[in-house]
Amino acid sequence: MARKCPLERVRNIGIMAHIDAGKTTCTERILFYTGRSHKIGEVHDGAATMDWMVQEQERGITITSAATMTFWKDHQINIIDTPGHVDFTVEVERSLRVLDGVIGLFCAVGGVQPQSETVWRQAEKYDVPRIAFVNKMDRIGADYFGVVSAIQRELGANAVPVNFPIGEGAEFIGLVDLLDNCAVYYEEGDQGTTFREEPIPDSLKEEADKWRKNLIEAVSASDEALLEKFCADEEITRDEILAAIRKATHSFDITPVLCGSAFKNKGVQRLLDAVVEILPSPLDLPPTIGTNPDSDEELSREASDDGKLAALAFKIQTDKHVGKLIYVRVYSGILKAGTYVLNSTQDKKQRVGRLLVMHANRHEMVDELYTGEIGAVVGLADTITGDTLCDEDHPILLEAIEFPAPVLSIAVKPESNSDRDKLGKALQKLAEEDPTFVVSTDPETDDTLISGMGELHLDIIMDRLKREFSVVVEAGAPQVAYRETAKLSVEHRERYSKQSGGRGQFAEVSFIVEPMEPGQGFEFANEIVGGAIPKEYIPAVEKGVIDAMEKGAWAGYPVVDMRVRLVDGKYHEVDSSEQAFRICGSMAFKAAFLKANPQLLEPIMSVHVTTPEDHSGTVTGNICAKRGRVTGMDSQGNAQIIRGMVPLGNLFGYASELRNLTQGRASFVMKFEHYEALPFSLAEEIIEKRKAKLEGRR
Repeated sequence: MARKCPLERVRNIGIMAHIDAGKTTCTERILFYTGRSHKIGEVHDGAATMDWMVQEQERGITITSAATMTFWKDHQINIIDTPGHVDFTVEVERSLRVLDGVIGLFCAVGGVQPQSETVWRQAEKYDVPRIAFVNKMDRIGADYFGVVSAIQRELGANAVPVNFPIGEGAEFIGLVDLLDNCAVYYEEGDQGTTFREEPIPDSLKEEADKWRKNLIEAVSASDEALLEKFCADEEITRDEILAAIRKATHSFDITPVLCGSAFKNKGVQRLLDAVVEILPSPLDLPPTIGTNPDSDEELSREASDDGKLAALAFKIQTDKHVGKLIYVRVYSGILKAGTYVLNSTQDKKQRVGRLLVMHANRHEMVDELYTGEIGAVVGLADTITGDTLCDEDHPILLEAIEFPAPVLSIAVKPESNSDRDKLGKALQKLAEEDPTFVVSTDPETDDTLISGMGELHLDIIMDRLKREFSVVVEAGAPQVAYRETAKLSVEHRERYSKQSGGRGQFAEVSFIVEPMEPGQGFEFANEIVGGAIPKEYIPAVEKGVIDAMEKGAWAGYPVVDMRVRLVDGKYHEVDSSEQAFRICGSMAFKAAFLKANPQLLEPIMSVHVTTPEDHSGTVTGNICAKRGRVTGMDSQGNAQIIRGMVPLGNLFGYASELRNLTQGRASFVMKFEHYEALPFSLAEEIIEKRKAKLEGRR
């Protein structure tokens, strides 16, 4: 089967935004105008193509990123529609890792909102070129140029309008295109399918000249030939401006801004034109960099069907008809059905079963996935998110995807004991799909713990267990994912000696435990000289330390941000063993940690509350009462945006509390920010409660 489109005419794009900015509605219009769907599905009717999960249709939000492929003006566009809710930020993270360009969607009324800033920073992290689309121009209070200024001010982007609206709110009837130098009006009767281009009205000519000049000035900065023509006041063609916009966008010198109303069917075709004319193809991007898994030597792969295979698995999904689907992006070479590939991350040879091109939860079978394409593979049982698939004779390891650690846990158990195995299998499948969803067992209570990014995240998991896997579970109260660390540097010597008739157990270690900077994790340094401990026992000491850190040395929570320097020890020719040194290492760490002034750390959430002014005092007082601190306040129309940092443990049920405080007029978003030390009196209280709970289980 031949490639559908030349590589230079392939676009891999994502749509990202704050929740409720209109991402899915915009995607539905794109599918309609490109002929991919013949009926517009509306989010509020629960009929959007890309929101295929039952939970998405009921709640009117996107939970999982959905992929589709469509065509516009002889270009193949692979689209990923991502969630806006912060609890599902992993979906944005892994999508951005495999995309070549992004549409940043902004509400014309809300402007730059908290999650739009988060996803923008994620796109910066992966160096993904962006265009901005200011949506909902039909809404009361829409302010296009206000949003452009906010993008410049709050995101630090050089936002440059390439069109602007004719009217705003109920008066929004079309737009002025600065590239084509014309006014565009959309026909209401045929859902905006047809539109007419007319000369710019006299009343807008002066403003159009001003913004066209602004556009040319902005792109001239990265195009010397254009700058010379501009300074000489020479005629500049559309193609010359477009080439300069494209170049400046790819080098992150500008962010082109367009406007429209997806719901009212205005401006979407111009957005599609910008996707194919401005955003990069795989050929416009630098070669993909990886390493040789055998030697750590840096390798690169050019985007070419003739190159050696290099693909990245970025998402796992369980389909009840097909089974386990592995979503992949092919960076080089061709992935063929029925062939064997090397999973270089797992160092396993695996057979590619079927290949599918996805359209939300529907699919089309293909024989091959070419360079630059996104599809799904059936048959890779051992592959997980972040794994590299490559040619067995030319191995490469691509950079994996980093995911944030979960911050909230709840204990779950099936309503009936007969469902215990069913629950285990269901949780395993869900954890495979979502790297920020972690299943563990509390070693002291034997409870099954599920951990995620927030209350909504775990609520959706519970709902999916019931609907998709027919497992009803009882859930305990939410538990904060506390961490332990220590403030002092301490040296400690520990001896483990045990005689039981036959061969004994002997190990002795001495190490220095010292704190590291927050977020550094764990470091083990072997500073043994003169063979005080044989080399073969050193890894066992490290494993013992890790055992103790995972279980918690003080309060039963994982230990973070500590360095252990192994400086001395002793061994016995007969009685020493790896097991003895592992046990000794664990005992030594616990004892040293307790002498190093241990601290309990709690997750701190960044909270943004949007509230009417007359409730702002109540909201700020409530934040302070939760041991939070207000970090800033801004006005937006007649509303106040209050930013604060609040401990997660004090935010359970905050949605209901905020509704009651403000008569339902305020809204909020929150995301995990960092860990902070808990006041000692509160730490003691939490430890006592944990001990009492454990005593009650015995």
